Amino acid sequence: MNKDFDYYMAQPYKVVITPCDEGGYVAEIPDLRGCITQAETNEDIMGMIEDAKRVWILAALEDGKKIPEPVKEDDYSGKFNVRVPRTLHRMLVELASSEGVSLNQLINYTLSRAVGPRP
Repeated sequence: MNKDFDYYMAQPYKVVITPCDEGGYVAEIPDLRGCITQAETNEDIMGMIEDAKRVWILAALEDGKKIPEPVKEDDYSGKFNVRVPRTLHRMLVELASSEGVSLNQLINYTLSRAVGPRP
């Protein structure tokens, strides 16, 4: 398959829109590093990010740079293995038990707090 401009423009890239404290919105496409824009209204932001995507893809094609495919949610199973020292494992199990939750729930909660939104 020829992966040309039209191919990449048709891909379902994830768009993240964030309201700004000073007003307006910022939109970015995380899979296309540096593809970001801002607009005053929510109505304008989607058009602006499509323009930014178009310019980003055109520039990458002209420069011969690799354009990443969009990340798909089914690329993530929700499972991963982590090896920890036995002492840490014991401490986590004991803490989960004292909190009345499973080890899985405790680790899920702790990881969510560590990587979640900052105040």
